Amino acid sequence: MSHFPLNRRSVLTGLAGTAALAGLSPAAMSQTKAKLVVIGGGFGGATAAKYLKQLMPGASVTLIEPKSTYYACPFSNLVIGGGRELSAQAFGYDGLKALGIEIVQQAADAVDADARTVALADGASLSWDRLVMSPGIDFRWGALEGYDEGAVDAMPHAWKAGQQTTLLRRQLEEMEDGGLVVMAAPVAPFRCPPGPYERASLIANYLKTQKPKSKLLVLDAKDSFSKQPLFEEAWAARYPDHLEWRGASDFGRVVAVNPETMTLSTEFDEIEAAVANVIPPQQAGRIAHAAGVADQTGWCPINGLTFESTLVPGIHVLGDATIAAPMPKSAFSANLQAKVCAAQITRLLAGQDPEATVLANTCYSYVADDAAVSITGVYTNNDGKLMSVDGAGGVSPLSAASSVREAEAEQALAWFRTITSEAFG
Repeated sequence: MSHFPLNRRSVLTGLAGTAALAGLSPAAMSQTKAKLVVIGGGFGGATAAKYLKQLMPGASVTLIEPKSTYYACPFSNLVIGGGRELSAQAFGYDGLKALGIEIVQQAADAVDADARTVALADGASLSWDRLVMSPGIDFRWGALEGYDEGAVDAMPHAWKAGQQTTLLRRQLEEMEDGGLVVMAAPVAPFRCPPGPYERASLIANYLKTQKPKSKLLVLDAKDSFSKQPLFEEAWAARYPDHLEWRGASDFGRVVAVNPETMTLSTEFDEIEAAVANVIPPQQAGRIAHAAGVADQTGWCPINGLTFESTLVPGIHVLGDATIAAPMPKSAFSANLQAKVCAAQITRLLAGQDPEATVLANTCYSYVADDAAVSITGVYTNNDGKLMSVDGAGGVSPLSAASSVREAEAEQALAWFRTITSEAFG
């Protein structure tokens, strides 16, 4: 596919929800008194709460999120690579409070779909007319032999931004020059498909500039990955002496780890690491399983038109937890899904049928501190099924001038400012 010509900002703000809002009565929107509850304060949940309140100012909108500060995963690989501080990833909820959204700083413990209630960790209960869940991901502890919750201090995953992000960065900084860094990349599906390879690029960049005798070895459970030609081109040009990638067919799949000895075992050999970044297999967040909206795959099937669960009526699920292929699990996807979902809930509560719309996703990946590549997809949701639009979207060109990569890095920064402003105010 050719490179998608739309400006990323216009894709982000202009496509999602446009058709879904068509024909909505302003009176119906303002007079709705529904009780709307959102679980999860990430890009999907925060955006959903904001747009539900803006579309239906008369509704009661409550966001359940146990943490007072959200640390964004996009751009957190730059923190690991030393090019950004974690404080730039931190966002609070004062902007949502100012809109009249109630923030309940508790964990959601259980969901009763029949009674339409959410039980909180402190024993309180909230009732709802429509429930939106954006529970993110949890790890399948033990799916990789030796990697459980007790292993994360020695072998951080850093796949949830925050303390783990700074831990991995500190381990890289404290490693002696000449040490081997090993990353284990999981099987799909997982949050942010290009994420491990952006991280590999930025770790290699750090090693090249700060620990030139060191090397990164990426052990992958797959033979192919998102934006592979672009990453491999960048690696060959920038990090030929500092990054090696092994796919599954080259015995790259990690089958076991030992945090005490800092070893990672493949089907062929055992590798000792100075620093080990283990990205484990994943599934939908715990509350999705407690609510019954996750199936045997560990993920949540949804109607692509409304993002309502196909397992439990009245509950809508967004973001990384969903089975929404071909849309990837990304912050961009979660943000647009939230807008569409909010618009469709508004229509449903106004007694109107949901309307098909167009969604998009652009994913930027840094290959160095000042250079990025991207991939864009455009999707329809007719008949409740998400489908790619043939001929739309595309990827960054290969063999591009450095100015092109630098321009995409600037676009990525603009995108991050836009999406965080949209989600958190």
